[in-house]
Amino acid sequence: MIGVLAGFWRPKGALNLINSLSIDVEEWFHPELVREKVAPEERKGRIDVAIQPLLHLLDRYKVKASFFFLGEVASENPRLVLQLHKEGHEIASHGMSHHPLGVLGPERFRQEMKEFIDLMQKIVGNIRIHGFRAPTFSLNRETQWALPILKDLGFSYDASLFPARIWGNQLYGVEGAPRVPYRISLINLLKEDPHSPLMEFPNTVLSFGGMSIPLGGGFYLRALPLWALIMGLKRVNQFAPFNLYIHPWEIDPQTPRLPLALKSRWITYYGIDSTLKKLEALLRHFSFSRVDEVLASTLRTPSSG
Repeated sequence: MIGVLAGFWRPKGALNLINSLSIDVEEWFHPELVREKVAPEERKGRIDVAIQPLLHLLDRYKVKASFFFLGEVASENPRLVLQLHKEGHEIASHGMSHHPLGVLGPERFRQEMKEFIDLMQKIVGNIRIHGFRAPTFSLNRETQWALPILKDLGFSYDASLFPARIWGNQLYGVEGAPRVPYRISLINLLKEDPHSPLMEFPNTVLSFGGMSIPLGGGFYLRALPLWALIMGLKRVNQFAPFNLYIHPWEIDPQTPRLPLALKSRWITYYGIDSTLKKLEALLRHFSFSRVDEVLASTLRTPSSG
């Protein structure tokens, strides 16, 4: 762990770190708790409308972010991909179909990633896609076979690891994983490998009073009060940059609400009406940039031995 921290440690209390901001560009019907409840004929996309307030906010604060596009969305919205690329944002991958890694398996995953790379080249030209985030943070010890595939296809970082098991969350989480950016072993995601060509930026989880408190985004961003988020993220910045993410449907007051079970409805829709204002407050309190740029300034190049 000392080796991981050495590249970016700051004195206690330092608040001048640049943190990463990423947007998972998917539709309102893609989340795990919703997808099977929406018939194909009801899947009317809203991404072109839902994302606009977020783009205006980033432009107002002059922040460049990483946009993890789902291939299905990118193919329907190529002008949006091209616009973001031209404006200096990072284009990264969220896969093609939003199926978790465990559902895809190695061969289908490799094929989907090749399809994504081909799609991006058709839309924006011959650029290299550096980053990947697995749908539903589905990178774990059973699916770490995805790491060598990402390396083989030319990716330089992953942002799929949720480094804790949270009570009540059965969808994802890996206990014992590092909670700061590190060069991830291709055969054991719990281990740092200074020779690895692949960097990992885990979701932000704060250890406090013996508890693991997720602060990185999604439901936790919507549910936690703003004062708690700011206090927790400042504590993270005492030793590391944090990794914040959001979905466009999470800031869209017109996101369709399905009659889900009470817990699933709460997790999926709570706080949507106020999330954009909360994000703006975080933009005022902290510095942000693209994931690839934060990692480049955080971790050294792989050791040559």
